[in-house]
Amino acid sequence: MSRQSAGILLFRRGERGTEVLLVHPGGPFWRNKDKGAWSIPKGELQPGEDPLEAARREVREETGLELDGDFVALTPRKQPGGKTVHAWALEGDCDPAAIVSNSFTMEWPPKSGRLQEFPEVDRAAWFDLATAREKIHKGQISFLDEIASLTATSPGKRV
Repeated sequence: MSRQSAGILLFRRGERGTEVLLVHPGGPFWRNKDKGAWSIPKGELQPGEDPLEAARREVREETGLELDGDFVALTPRKQPGGKTVHAWALEGDCDPAAIVSNSFTMEWPPKSGRLQEFPEVDRAAWFDLATAREKIHKGQISFLDEIASLTATSPGKRV
């Protein structure tokens, strides 16, 4: 079975139009990367795990957010690396400065024998859809297209 991930694309509507919450991966490899590096909060599905429950768990682990509401299933996307991402849209709001991420340990610098801990997500931010298209991983752009379609067909109504 191919690798699978699940995540939630939180969005809000405001004076600047539709905005989406994206997260930037932590760790030294991603430190100076911006365009194409951001993602929806997501992570690996465990064998037999319900994809929506996995998405909620991953968002909690990566941001500290406990999300609940009317989740809208988006079309699963196969990433360039072969992983399939299952995603749900949810209208809501949060303060990206208040996110709290779990961490991971890796040897850094390479071959130094020194283990260091890094946050899985080092920051989060709201982006309008045009800016999000530049920031998000290319395999996730079509999720933004779906959000644009959803919000265009239901202006003012919570999706």
